[in-house]
Amino acid sequence: MKKITILGTGQMGLVLADALVARGVEDVVIWGAFAESVSNLEQTRASPRLPGFVLPAGVSVTGDGPKALAGCDAVVNAIPAQFIRSVWHRFGEHLADDVPVICVSKGIEVETLEAPMQVLAEVNGRGRAEQGFCVLSGPTIAAELARRQPATMLAASTDAALARQVQDLFDVPWLRVYTSDDPTGVELAGAVKNVIALAAGMVDGLELGNNAKSALLARGLAEIVRLGMAMGARQDTFFGVAGVGDLATTCFSPEGRNRRCGEAIGRGATLDEALATITSVVEGVETTRAIVRLAERYHVELPIVQAVHAILFKSLSPRTAIKQLMQRTQKPERIG
Repeated sequence: MKKITILGTGQMGLVLADALVARGVEDVVIWGAFAESVSNLEQTRASPRLPGFVLPAGVSVTGDGPKALAGCDAVVNAIPAQFIRSVWHRFGEHLADDVPVICVSKGIEVETLEAPMQVLAEVNGRGRAEQGFCVLSGPTIAAELARRQPATMLAASTDAALARQVQDLFDVPWLRVYTSDDPTGVELAGAVKNVIALAAGMVDGLELGNNAKSALLARGLAEIVRLGMAMGARQDTFFGVAGVGDLATTCFSPEGRNRRCGEAIGRGATLDEALATITSVVEGVETTRAIVRLAERYHVELPIVQAVHAILFKSLSPRTAIKQLMQRTQKPERIG
């Protein structure tokens, strides 16, 4: 592949651009939606959200979507989940039908309850998300990738050849990429883990300790598995790098946006106050709305997700929510 376009100048878009240049891709283009941010990035080659990171000289930065997509061999979608549809409605027609799309967005579109690959397939008129799409996910805190610290990812597609191609594309010394044929499970894991991370942050804000936080992760994983299996995903997907691996990183890393947002709420901030302290999109907030509706659709019980929803949108206090969870009826442990 000679030209690869990345849509989105967020942290993940920048660190993946760095990896592509290191891999030897001749022409890497990164597109941004906001003129001022694009101009600053083009001039400084730096991001205030990634201290010490310098965008390689081999990456060009533009705000011109059609120009960015023209003649590219692959596109990396790094746009937050709630904005994918609007961006691709503007530019999708400029992408050739046979160009593969690699998606690193994590979330569920609130209006449609669709995962990013489903949205991309609809907007691009390809009918089915299996055709020409690959999910790239895993425990990847962008600040660590910017420092080229070791990490793992999962390239998931029902097209095995495309998954292997993406695996090879990001084969750099600090990334180990596995393949999977379960994009549904990988996307759902990446979405719901952000909701659990909000809860983990609340546990941190309340200073409830590691026992409580580890229990939250274990039971949060059970909820992810439960919903995933109801939606047709494979159970083993949730016990791999894109499942429990990503969940653990998001819940424990001090740099995780969702965990930080939850921590602020645990310390007494309102949702609006917590969001005001974080410069990036906190995907877990809107995803919480979507996951609650998916649970209703598939008749799945998700008590932790329901508690987070009540805290964010129904004024339930975190302490009261935890008390209610601890007082639920005793039962055998069940995963899925």
